[in-house]
Amino acid sequence: MTDTRDRKPRSLFGLVGDVPKLVKELVKGELNLLKAEMLTKAKIFGLAAGLLVGALVIVLYAIGVLLTAAVMGLATVMPAWLAALLLAVVMLIVAAVLGLIGWKRFQKGLPLTPKRTIDSVKNDVNAVKGLGKKPTPPTQYGSRKPDVGGRF
Repeated sequence: MTDTRDRKPRSLFGLVGDVPKLVKELVKGELNLLKAEMLTKAKIFGLAAGLLVGALVIVLYAIGVLLTAAVMGLATVMPAWLAALLLAVVMLIVAAVLGLIGWKRFQKGLPLTPKRTIDSVKNDVNAVKGLGKKPTPPTQYGSRKPDVGGRF
């Protein structure tokens, strides 16, 4: 631990001379926060896009199965077309579930603005101006709370 009583008082010019270095460190910190926040959002959107692409692929296969069922149903009056129709319905249900999960994941990443970074910059500006209240440290998970199992 550093004992501040043993330090010599610094001159005003020495303190003012430290301002550019401190501002540079502040800007670097804000940029690192921005990068981390946007990377998190990019991961959420990447997973959501993958799920939606999966849903689209399954829908394309379901359309093929539905067309096969229609052809089989028109060509012969046999239970084979009913089996193909059932398979198509199951595939459409799976596609709907994947699509809903993907849509929910996209909504988690909205809005695209880096809210924590903007709030932090506003706090810094207010601190420089001498306005506002003492900034509170951000939590690791933002405003989210753990569920029953302790997961966020």
